[in-house]
Amino acid sequence: MKPTDETRVLGAEFVAGAVDAGSLPPPTMVEVAFAGRSNVGKSSLLNALMDRRGLARTSNTPGCTRQLNMFEVRCHDGLELRFADLPGYGWAKRSKTERARWQGMIEGYLKGRAGLRAVVVLVDVRRGVEDEEHQLMDFLRQPRDVSGKVDVILVATKIDKIVVARRKPELERVRKGAGAAVIGFSGATGEGREELWGRIRAAVL
Repeated sequence: MKPTDETRVLGAEFVAGAVDAGSLPPPTMVEVAFAGRSNVGKSSLLNALMDRRGLARTSNTPGCTRQLNMFEVRCHDGLELRFADLPGYGWAKRSKTERARWQGMIEGYLKGRAGLRAVVVLVDVRRGVEDEEHQLMDFLRQPRDVSGKVDVILVATKIDKIVVARRKPELERVRKGAGAAVIGFSGATGEGREELWGRIRAAVL
């Protein structure tokens, strides 16, 4: 499916990377964060949304994203916003100290970032919603340190890895596991891109 004027990206660039939320640029634009288990396909999804190859670095090695990376995106219709790529959690082979620092940074950003309007939670459609995702979504339902509503958008990635006949049942399994609507997404084919952009725009506008 070709991008519409609303989802056609005219400009996208990396603007900042930080190991703590305080090192990020001031929250002068609305922001959308992307969180998920290591190797869930987060960078591929970001590249597909921004219509750029390799802007968000992809890797087969879990835990490749080792800082909070910020991108500025400008759409054809004039919408400007920032995407925040959060470090992956789960089975990345890092030290306990480094994992604890990541957790503190992520929680500080999610609870205290004034411009944050939505968090896209990614799960591998083949694994479904596990303890980490439940904990994250529960955390996002708690009161924040700053005002402003934050929408939670659940996305099941790597939908192209399962046969077409199994996609609807697998998405339903994810939906039931999370108790929330889910968008099936493929970074390889672009499936789900327009629907996800629609949810993002509804959250920030």
